[in-house]
Amino acid sequence: MHAITIPEPGGPEALVWDEVPDPVAGAGEVLVEVAAGAVNRADILQRQGLYDPPPGASPYPGLECSGRIAALGPGVSGWSVGDEVCALLSGGGYAEKVAVPVGQLLPVPDGVDLVRAAALPEVTCTVWSNVFMVAHLRPGETLLVHGGSSGIGTMAIQLGKAVGARVAVTAGTKEKLDRCAELGADILINYREQDFVAELKAATDGAGADVILDNMGASYLDRNVRALAVNGRLAIIGMQGGVKGELNIGALLGKRAAISATSLRARPRDEKTAIVAAVREHVWPLIDAGRVRPVVDREIPLPDAATAHRVVEESGHVGKVLLVAP
Repeated sequence: MHAITIPEPGGPEALVWDEVPDPVAGAGEVLVEVAAGAVNRADILQRQGLYDPPPGASPYPGLECSGRIAALGPGVSGWSVGDEVCALLSGGGYAEKVAVPVGQLLPVPDGVDLVRAAALPEVTCTVWSNVFMVAHLRPGETLLVHGGSSGIGTMAIQLGKAVGARVAVTAGTKEKLDRCAELGADILINYREQDFVAELKAATDGAGADVILDNMGASYLDRNVRALAVNGRLAIIGMQGGVKGELNIGALLGKRAAISATSLRARPRDEKTAIVAAVREHVWPLIDAGRVRPVVDREIPLPDAATAHRVVEESGHVGKVLLVAP
């Protein structure tokens, strides 16, 4: 088969379409013939040599894919060769085939075509595990989503609205904020021109956000704490703004607030299985019913992954950038 390899870390040109050995489905795994994958920030970090795959994972980038089951490994039941699926991966999505633990498979939802289904696993699992399983967003609460036009952000808006929350977003352009509003966002904040703490307080009568989903990390830490409501929960999922920040413990104590920080890729297989099961139970019915949908900016041929990485790094897209297998 062919896959995108990274012979040496570097810029987008470091991604090389090359012939590699076929993967084999081990016990409790299936072999998926890939229809499409999607670009995530973790893929860019891996390309740069800053984020190695977990032990035992495929060396090729790609944290999600869609496709058809080509073979079943020993001990697999409940799935058949030919089933259309999408999957959460620890790596290997930028390839023509990938071996997937059976607990990380999801059926392609009703009304979603096979290629666009590749936009779902990483964002649904990230948002559901952080906003709902950890931060316990409830109906009537306010959710602040940083990077509302990203793949994670567009899914967080939809899921927040689906459970009856009020959703605030930050984004860097009017065009991106308009797209967030189309998805249901209630409070629109241009982080280049406005202070998100002040804007959020004004929109919530001084209360702030009950839950904040943050992809920035250090640079937003102090402002995020100030933006939290009493009993608020800050869920950190990224470090685009750095890794070291100063935390005002007094402010955190005064609000009886909590901070969580998680990653998805390095979690043990049983934790991923539990998250995928929760997503199938709670999110898939919303997609089947048309209340939540994948947001895809563009589709790019998988061998041209370098172009897709440039698009994501330039941050001009809304939603996901997909890589379509030849």
